[in-house]
Amino acid sequence: MPSVCFYFQVHQPYRLRNYSFFDIGHNHMYEDEEANKAIMLKVADKCYLPMNALLLRLIERYQGRFRFCFSMSGVFIEQMQQYAPRVLQSFKDLVATGCVEVLAETYAHSLSFLFSPDEWQDQIRLHDKIVKENFGVTPTAFRNTELIYNNDIARMAEEMGYKAVLTEGADQVINWRSPNFCYQPANCRRIRLLLKNYRLSDDIAFRFSNQGWEEYPLTADKYASWLFSLNGHGETINLFMDYETFGEHQWAETGIFQFMEALPGLVLDNPDFKFATPTEVAESSSPMARLDIPNYISWADAERDLSAWRGNDLQDDAMGACAALEESVKKTKDPDLLRVWRRMTTSDHFYYMCTKFFSDGDVHKYFSPYETPYDAYIFYMNALADLELTVRHKLEEQGVTSGRGAPKRSDAERAAIAFEDDISDTARMPSAEPETPVIRLKTH
Repeated sequence: MPSVCFYFQVHQPYRLRNYSFFDIGHNHMYEDEEANKAIMLKVADKCYLPMNALLLRLIERYQGRFRFCFSMSGVFIEQMQQYAPRVLQSFKDLVATGCVEVLAETYAHSLSFLFSPDEWQDQIRLHDKIVKENFGVTPTAFRNTELIYNNDIARMAEEMGYKAVLTEGADQVINWRSPNFCYQPANCRRIRLLLKNYRLSDDIAFRFSNQGWEEYPLTADKYASWLFSLNGHGETINLFMDYETFGEHQWAETGIFQFMEALPGLVLDNPDFKFATPTEVAESSSPMARLDIPNYISWADAERDLSAWRGNDLQDDAMGACAALEESVKKTKDPDLLRVWRRMTTSDHFYYMCTKFFSDGDVHKYFSPYETPYDAYIFYMNALADLELTVRHKLEEQGVTSGRGAPKRSDAERAAIAFEDDISDTARMPSAEPETPVIRLKTH
């Protein structure tokens, strides 16, 4: 019996304010609290509260046969606690039904695996802890930030005890294989690998309201027929998408809520289909084959690789400066400084620095709070320079005055100054107007 496996990613970053060079050494408040609160409350009204209410009705209507999972970043849970306790309670109500799985992930929606596997594991443990404290469950399946994945990530997730790991069903790695089966990572013995069916997922997440799409309008009946056409050609249809698809990226006026309300009943009316969570799929399915993925893949952009975050010198320089600060931050043993630094590892900061154009670049621009990628780089590097100075002063107060734990010069500060000096007004402006996006998105 094929399963339909919904996974919804729920994340909001702590966005940085326009932190200038002249703030360095004087102002240690890096984040735009007003914007973070306003965006959380706006998306709560448009997406989280109405969609959570809809999903709870569906669980009750179908007496637990409708099942799905969330992956909520730790920084998202923190912001619910700070700004939107009613939203947090609505998520708790869903998890309490027993029909909703909560996945493990990095606490800060972090790219830490790319430079510090130890920090990556620490953030996963912190995330498991905040999930247990707020929802009373311990995650048993894992998804890495932005579905970034390779063999090494699978191996470490298995060593941490997870039963399943999720990633993108990227064409360049599955080749002729179908994403609609359960696989086993090449270097693992127990953990199961679930692949996103990106075509069916993106039909909802990106193409739903695109009037130029040949399948527009997408009705629940039409979509259910596509699912049913896969009967006999797979064991699980993995539909992975941002939760903000519902009501935020695809506005209520598009009919997205009505679509989602109708779909579960159509699926469950077919005796050959059911809904399942990732752990349930992993426990009930035998792997079709071993899948060897030595190079990184992700669910971002057309390339489905790391280029959304590591595609230019700005991103590489910023990530290198952030990584270089890890040891000295941890030597301070200051939980506040460590928390601030961990938020600087959030993938969104590097995503905002992407300089792609055309359709991918327009999507990056939609999500960014900054006018240009160069502004995102400057504000980030300025904030990181101040954090590095603060850490150095803290270590000096503690009597640590030499060695790698107390750098005499600030790499982040030097990079911020150099870039702000070198960049021209022309370089700050996009070189060309991006093409009209193929998806209907509204800015926060």
